[in-house]
Amino acid sequence: MDGQNAITADLGISGMHCATCAGTIEKAVGVLDGVSHASVNPASEKLRITFDPNQVTIQSIEDAIKKAGFDPVPEKLTLRISGMTCAMCVQAIEKTLKSLPGVSAASVNLGTGQAHLAFYPDIQTVDSIRQAVRDAGYQATGLEGDDASGLYEEEAARDLRNKLHRSIIGFAVSALLMLLMHLQPPLPLPMPVLLFLITTPFFLYLAYPIVFAAVRSLRHGILDMDVMYSLGIGTAYVASVFGTFGIFLSADFIFFETAVMLTAFLTLGRYLEARAKGKAGEAIRALISLQPKKAIVIREKTEIEVPLEEIVPYDLVVVRPGEAVPVDGVVMDGESHVDESMVTGEPIPVFKSRDATVIGGTISTTGVLTVCATRVGSDTVLARIIRMVGEAQASRPKVQRIADRVVSYFIPVVLSIAVFAFLFWYFIAGSPLLFAVTALIAVLVVACPCALGLATPTAITVGVGRGAELGILIRNGEVLERSGTITTVAIDKTGTLTAGRPVVTDTIPYSCTEEELLSSAASVEKQSLHPLGMAIMHEAERRGAPIQEATGFETFGGLGISGSVNGVPVLIGNRALFDSRSIQIPKSALGAIVRSETDGKTVVLVAMNRGYAGCIAITDPLKPTSAAAVSVFQDMGLQVVMITGDNQHTAQVIGERAGIRRILAGVLPGEKAGEVSRLQEQGEVVAFIGDGINDAPALAQADVGIAISGGTDVAVESGGVVLIHDDLIDAAAAIQLARKVMGRIRGNLFWAFFYNILLIPIAAGLLTPFFGVTFRPEYAGLAMALSSVTIVSLSLLLRGYNPPALQAREIPDQ
Repeated sequence: MDGQNAITADLGISGMHCATCAGTIEKAVGVLDGVSHASVNPASEKLRITFDPNQVTIQSIEDAIKKAGFDPVPEKLTLRISGMTCAMCVQAIEKTLKSLPGVSAASVNLGTGQAHLAFYPDIQTVDSIRQAVRDAGYQATGLEGDDASGLYEEEAARDLRNKLHRSIIGFAVSALLMLLMHLQPPLPLPMPVLLFLITTPFFLYLAYPIVFAAVRSLRHGILDMDVMYSLGIGTAYVASVFGTFGIFLSADFIFFETAVMLTAFLTLGRYLEARAKGKAGEAIRALISLQPKKAIVIREKTEIEVPLEEIVPYDLVVVRPGEAVPVDGVVMDGESHVDESMVTGEPIPVFKSRDATVIGGTISTTGVLTVCATRVGSDTVLARIIRMVGEAQASRPKVQRIADRVVSYFIPVVLSIAVFAFLFWYFIAGSPLLFAVTALIAVLVVACPCALGLATPTAITVGVGRGAELGILIRNGEVLERSGTITTVAIDKTGTLTAGRPVVTDTIPYSCTEEELLSSAASVEKQSLHPLGMAIMHEAERRGAPIQEATGFETFGGLGISGSVNGVPVLIGNRALFDSRSIQIPKSALGAIVRSETDGKTVVLVAMNRGYAGCIAITDPLKPTSAAAVSVFQDMGLQVVMITGDNQHTAQVIGERAGIRRILAGVLPGEKAGEVSRLQEQGEVVAFIGDGINDAPALAQADVGIAISGGTDVAVESGGVVLIHDDLIDAAAAIQLARKVMGRIRGNLFWAFFYNILLIPIAAGLLTPFFGVTFRPEYAGLAMALSSVTIVSLSLLLRGYNPPALQAREIPDQ
């Protein structure tokens, strides 16, 4: 390896547990060509590596780490990019960024003007990444979320005004030129010369941004739409100049007004497109605006104002009426109604008092709160929502990758068609040179890969943003794509269909008193975090039953637990556990158990000294909207399956109340993923809905994992979709939103392809022999402008989309 090219860097790695893990990673990476040194520090979870970027890429190193069973942890960066005009610009910037050593992934969104990167700062700095963008001929205006991003907004506003100003001038000048040509007033100068003198300064002013961008692209070896448009308007202007002065061409070729009007239409199209694209990103900008820049904290008994980034966990933050809560935290003092609508979508302000949790970005409306910060900066719920929405908007579903491949061939094909049209009409058909030139210009101008490039990202940007407004967080575009093809919805019972707050309804002793039964069970369950165990604990506390220290605590995954209370062995669990321990349930006790199960209750069996002592019946009621949500799923043509650890009898009762016909009962927590896999083997596209923690394997196994976070943890890693509200209705709304977005993407792509397939042949003169129709270049420019604007406008309609499922909240649970 050439030592002069060697790079030494520290790469973050997650998933390590011991020194053996370190050795595994070192071995996996060390065998790569170009790697001269690899050592892992398990304590810091860092891989120090020395490698030659000419021999091995960072992507290859990451792949080796992943194959070894671990995950590389690059830094994430979002840049604001200006100067992009079409899908070819996107491909050029992505190619530039991905070629940089230390950049492992790069995705550019034309709709939002953002570049999302994964990189290693030890290898590639932010400044060097920005410089690479500038070297490619574009501007990296600022980092998303930092103060410099405000410069992007100002620059974008100036650019919009500039485009509007140029287009107005262009139309005014072209109107003047047409008026002069129509009236033919007596003038001291020949009319062609006067038209030349009027047109030239305005044409240069109007065309400069397009021609400058084209020169920049050619300098970097890129054929994009600016090159094609420059050829079109340049041909119109140069032909007019030649016709004016009789250089090769006659006065028939004087169409200065066409050159100016064409440039005005192109500029107007970009103005309208830029305005529409700006609206596409309004949802995430609204979320970012919720973060205050400063906050008041109490330090040494004094209130001081500090920048948001200086707040640390356990700081006391003062929030006055009308102010945004700057951090996630717990109310230590004060009372207020807090408006959470912008974060959770909850329309009614929520009353908060001491010990209540608050979310950063929400607004205190009526009182002063003193909040103890628990999560700050990038760890807050709002920051996670912004990050997830941004990453989703940057992602590319399969359908967009197909469109990108089409775009990469588009411009060479269009250039070939334009040249062929000119050669055919002039040399083969014998048409006048003027007509052949007109066809050439019209083809160059009417072609629009921008519509193809915008069809998917604008719909995803608006759709994901709309989801965030509704409390539906979609992780990426592929999740959207898969969500649109779901055939089966598998729902975990506890905490998803039901409220997740079980309560004891009956204590049924057999060989002891009620108090002894409840006391012994609660004493063992005290060491368990299972919801049923906590229900038993709460009931014992409510009744005043003594809760003692248990010893020898042991769990049996999904079956039950055991321990000793005052030297007496206590076993708590279901029938399967009792059968495995050969503990008989007396026939006289079975009647009470069956009656409880018939009522839909979960029955917890208790044994003492290896003999049946009694049972405790627990109920976990359905959420108010669960039955309505199931009905919505079924109306959407989806099969609904309930997965539960309850026995078949109890599960059947709960399923009937919810309206679910297919029940998978007796499924242990570790077996849920297997049940999802079996459904997939039957050809079903499965969405699994669970709580995101206990159900992580099943969420990961499903084609689409939908995690209900309850508004407190939107960083659920296993969920492709995360629901902020603890409401199953939102899962149905998420699928409806995904279907709507994918339908809009398909519609956008259809119109983009249809537009180009229809108008390029017409511009080339296909209709001329049959109908005598000539597609004038200025009309081609107008059509091109309208195509991109139409695509973006269709995507913007998603901003007002309300999934029909949300109306089901008003339907009472049956």
